[in-house]
Amino acid sequence: MNRTAQVPVRQGLDRPIATPTRVGRPASSVLSTVVVVLVGVISLLGLVVPGVYAGPAAVAEMLRGYDLVTLLVAVPVLVLAQRAAMRGSDRAWLLWLGMLAYVIYTYAYHLFGTSFNDLFLLHAVVFGGAIIALVLTLMALDVPAVGAGFAPGTPRRLVAVVLGLLAVSLGGMWVAAVVRFAATGQVPAGSALVEPDTVLHLGIALDLALLVPAYALAAILLWRGLSAGFIVAAVVLVAGTLHQVSYLVALPFQAAADIPGAVPFDPLEPVIALLYTAVTVLLLWGAGRGRDGVGQAGTSDSG
Repeated sequence: MNRTAQVPVRQGLDRPIATPTRVGRPASSVLSTVVVVLVGVISLLGLVVPGVYAGPAAVAEMLRGYDLVTLLVAVPVLVLAQRAAMRGSDRAWLLWLGMLAYVIYTYAYHLFGTSFNDLFLLHAVVFGGAIIALVLTLMALDVPAVGAGFAPGTPRRLVAVVLGLLAVSLGGMWVAAVVRFAATGQVPAGSALVEPDTVLHLGIALDLALLVPAYALAAILLWRGLSAGFIVAAVVLVAGTLHQVSYLVALPFQAAADIPGAVPFDPLEPVIALLYTAVTVLLLWGAGRGRDGVGQAGTSDSG
């Protein structure tokens, strides 16, 4: 069944299909700007001020690795994406949302994974501000129009399958580890990063409570060709890709600081990072390319 009748038909190619609604647009722009400025300042301080992160050295070095990626990638992409989104770029709106999701996930570690430190209040402001900015930006986005603007050839079902596999593998791994702990008392093994139990617990909680449901939801909605599926999938993939990069960068930070048990490289991680990157590019390639045939893209049940 074709749902094209439910999608507003674009009138002329002189207007962007991702025309934002009035609800939340000024507030989302202002708040996102505040968040990106604070994130830039915090990341720089985390990198150049010795001892700014209290608690275990392993966590401090992990967060410094995250800060480097945030400063060099997330901040400029957020700035450029926000500017391009205001000019009507569908892809920029999705990058904007994905970067905000990355900030939320990353600053959950800064806020909840460390002891009190000099940047605590700023971490709290960024974490809460990014959540509100994400909500306001979603409110300002014309979701049906953006979904309809994807090119007909966008491999949405391939992306949906990958997202489904990510949900099953990530969820299955942590559920098995948690059940094993309940049965035997064996603490779950984390990643190649050196992580105290509290940080490992936080990571598993975030994955099971946020990432796994988000991946599963995106896979289902995208498979059905619903507009919301394109949005959710783009957000989780953009954020997930950058977090994989952060993980890769955090490893050598720990190794360079001579953290006991630290390794500079995880041989499996580049494969995972490339998978995220490839699927993200495949999805974002189609954003805004279906403007000549609104209703032929992802909002159809076909394909």
